[in-house]
Amino acid sequence: MSRIIPRASVDSFDGVADVIVCGFGGAGVCAALEAGDAGSSVLLFERFSAGGGSTEMSACEMYLGGSGGTSLQRDLGFEDSSENFHNYLMACLGDHADEDKVRAYVEGAAAHFDWMESQGVPYKRAYFDGRDVVALTGDSLQYTGNERVWPYTEASTPIPRGHLPADAGHDGGKVLMGVLKKNAAAHERIDIRCDARVQALIVDDAGAVCGVGVKIDNRVQYFFARQGVVLTAGGFIMNERMTRQHIAALDGFATRHGNPGDMGDGILLGVAAGGNAINMGEAFLCVAHYPPAQLTYGIFVNEQGQRFINEDSYLARMADAVLRQRNQRGFMFIDNRHFARPDYQELAEIVAVGETVEEVERDSGLPEGSLQHTVQVYNQYAAKGEDPLFHKAANWLQPFDTPPYALVDYSLPTLRPATFTLGGLDTLPTGEVLTADREIVPGLFAAGRTAAGIPRTSAGYASGMSVGDATFTGRRAGLRAAALPRRPDPS
Repeated sequence: MSRIIPRASVDSFDGVADVIVCGFGGAGVCAALEAGDAGSSVLLFERFSAGGGSTEMSACEMYLGGSGGTSLQRDLGFEDSSENFHNYLMACLGDHADEDKVRAYVEGAAAHFDWMESQGVPYKRAYFDGRDVVALTGDSLQYTGNERVWPYTEASTPIPRGHLPADAGHDGGKVLMGVLKKNAAAHERIDIRCDARVQALIVDDAGAVCGVGVKIDNRVQYFFARQGVVLTAGGFIMNERMTRQHIAALDGFATRHGNPGDMGDGILLGVAAGGNAINMGEAFLCVAHYPPAQLTYGIFVNEQGQRFINEDSYLARMADAVLRQRNQRGFMFIDNRHFARPDYQELAEIVAVGETVEEVERDSGLPEGSLQHTVQVYNQYAAKGEDPLFHKAANWLQPFDTPPYALVDYSLPTLRPATFTLGGLDTLPTGEVLTADREIVPGLFAAGRTAAGIPRTSAGYASGMSVGDATFTGRRAGLRAAALPRRPDPS
């Protein structure tokens, strides 16, 4: 069926609500809760038999700060000014940043944490200071990005901003979504319909979105929205046609990471209604060279035996750097004192082992003298606690002096790293979908990965940016939709 249905062609409707939300993940449930609390009746459609989306699959750190710090940060002795938070995000995102969205997020992130706690999501007043993707200690605050990494340390003071549900480990998404889904199911103004795939938007003669066509029980049913429709159907990482079109450089080797519903439905619906899809060529990419943290003492080199990044970088920045090397190849050189197998990269294989750097260089096929020179220069400065080339933090600098030495393959075609998309509909910070001329598509909103939100590059990503952004923008879209005047019910 067509993704757009003229209002005049619908003879009767199967249901009416003030706000219709399409997708029951983190963005959708937050949109529904806020719209319902604002006094609007809500129809929440989910294509699968239960909600959760990619948020439920995640560890569910939320990347939050500003306003002097969230209550969790402040309780643990960390002060995070809005200026400091803003400077960090802008340094991370660079030319890709939507500064209006960054500013709105910075100003509202601390209150967003309070809202999550008010919903019943548990957080422990405990800080994890280690280097890990997810704190497995039960603590709720940790560093999750490049906060302590050059060049970001020149733009802002390092502050931990990863907010993780208490005692959750990698299951934080189940904890957070379990709470929010329960609250939505109990809400008197929210009607949840599962096994219901939104396939079309209903548009009136003035171009305003006023409803949806939904496939339920193998029949298309029509629902009228008095105020607005919110698209929260995830990204497009599971849509092979779209990934080949937009992220072809990754499509051949990366492992798709998301839920089966990340088919781009919301993006395609929004574009059909006149919305503009932006940032579609950007995606998160992951080279988890840690944990264990001790691997950070190693150095990364390319096919030419040369370093190309500071190795204390976050795993997405590392992946972006490897992607930019010839043939997307990167290798970790490390000595026996710190050697370990990476916890999350089972496909990382040892290329060569030797009692000398020269032996490793020869057996791995690197250009003669290249690795030897790289290690010589690195050792010279590491002995003094310096890294003038890439500015790795001094606490991770130690000369390589404990043979045997090893070279481990972290090349992208070998690792097949996880990836998900960062492109989507262009929206205002309040969620309204915009045309290519940045005019509002009346009655249409988008949030989460259906929209191009805060995180827009792998190089600038930090764990928690997606869930923080999805839940935050979902709330704002739900509130804005609920503030619109109500259309009269269809006759």
